[in-house]
This record gives sequence, structure tokens and C-alpha cells, in this order.
Amino acid sequence: MTLPGSLTESQRGHLAMLTFSALVAGSFSLGSMAAPLIDPLALSALRFLIAGALVGAAAFATTGITRRALDAPWRYAVLGSLLAAYFVLMFQGLKTAEPVATAAVFTLTPIMAAGFGWLTLRQRLTARMGAALAIGAIGALWVIFRADPARLFSLHIGMGEAIYFAGCVAHALYTPLVRKLNRGEPAVVFTFGMMVAGWLLLTGAGLPAIRATDWMDLPPIVWVTLLYTAIFASAATFVLMQYATMRLPAAKVMAYTYLVPSWVILWEIALGRAAPPPLILGGIALSVTALALLLKDDA
Repeated sequence: MTLPGSLTESQRGHLAMLTFSALVAGSFSLGSMAAPLIDPLALSALRFLIAGALVGAAAFATTGITRRALDAPWRYAVLGSLLAAYFVLMFQGLKTAEPVATAAVFTLTPIMAAGFGWLTLRQRLTARMGAALAIGAIGALWVIFRADPARLFSLHIGMGEAIYFAGCVAHALYTPLVRKLNRGEPAVVFTFGMMVAGWLLLTGAGLPAIRATDWMDLPPIVWVTLLYTAIFASAATFVLMQYATMRLPAAKVMAYTYLVPSWVILWEIALGRAAPPPLILGGIALSVTALALLLKDDA
């Protein structure tokens, strides 16, 4: 049995992304319940504030904030704006889209991340990685179009899925830019800088919505979603992703998004909601196959 302490850097990156995929999945199920009850800008601003405070405390308690980390603050603004756009569009999309469908849209990010990885870092795909990304994309389309060829050929896609897809483009670009813009800062420090920048941007853009929100009268599910997304689906996952991005190619980091729909189905069942129709599970199976191919390529 291989102990965590004896894992290679690459294996540690994979373990980080496995944890990432499980944590991210919860935000889809909980987010779909809270999204209609609060403005996405207001929710995301408070989410970044809480998560940033947690990551900042961890940064000061461990590595500290060095002068090098303060160089070129525009880097944090770029990354923070991309992640802020992703989360706002995610919650806006979840107002009308089903959690499993949005999770399937999320699985399109690896193929986009591979393209951005080539543009920004000249990272190249092997034949197996290319095949895996293609299989994963087919699986995602299968779920997005509800396993209905007629919907696919007519390009019938819901507004929620379309809105969230725009957010996924921002997320895919974020992944390779982390490696390109990082100048040796520890993941927790770099994450803190990005979250501060994202919070400032969200607060500026969402000030009217923040003021208009009756924070004391929000339903409990909103606060549960806020705390979960801030602690587990923001602070923890941002550090995990940046840790993995420094050890794995962008396409492989994002490949773990293929597991998210499977995790979402488990979340939905655990929350007492209906599982998707059996035909939809075919698309999930293709996504898991894509991940397996990528893991085999890394062996």
C-alpha cells in the first residue's frame, strides 16, 4: 500500500484534483436550491470575502506574505476577474438549469483548457489525451442534450446551460494562467491574492445588489450554500487546483471535472432528489472513461 507521504509530485496533484471534484460537485446541488433566492453578485461577493479570510489566515499562519508575492498585483486582478465571472455565471445559470446538466457543461472545460494551455504555455496533447478529451466532450453533450439526438441536431440548449458555459470558458482560461502568472509564490499565498482581487471586483460590481439584499431574512439553505461554497468549494478547492496546476498539465487538471457529474448524482440522491433517467447515465459513463484514459496516460 502506498502511503500519502511516499506519493510522487504528480500523484499528489491527482489526489488534490480527486478531492477537488468531490467538493465542487456539492456546489451544484446546493447552488441550484439557493440560486433563485439571492442575487448571484451578492452571494459571490460574500463567498469570496469568507473564503479569502480563511485562505489569508492560512497564508499568514504558514508561509507568510513575502514581498515577492506583492509584485505585479495585476496578476491577481486577471485571475480574480476570471473566477468571479465563473461563479456569478454559475449561480445565474443554476436558476433554470438542472444540477446534473450544469455539471455536464462543466466537463467541457478540459477541452477548452487544453486549447488555452497550448495558447498560453504551448502545452501539447498526446493522442490518448486528445481521444480522452473528445470522449469526455461527447459524454457532456449527451447529458446536456438529455440523450435526445433531435435536441442535439436542433441545438436546443437551455438558457441556464448557455449562461454557465460562458462561465466555464473563463474557468478554462484561468487554469493555465495560474502556472503562467505564478512567480514562485506558494499556492495558498497566490490564492489569497486572487481572492482579494476577486472580492474587490465583485463588491464594486455588486454593491447595489448587496445593499438590496435582506441578509437577516434569507432562508437557511442560502446560508448553508454560502458557507459550503466559501469554505469547501472556494477556499479549499482554489488551493487544491493551484497545487495541482503546478504539478500537472492544464488539460489533466481539468480532466477531473469529468467526475463531477457522477459526484453530483450522489449529492442529489443524498439530498433526497431524483436521480437522472437511465439514458443520461450513458453520458456519465463516457466522462468516467475519459478520465480513466487520462490517468492511464499519466502512468
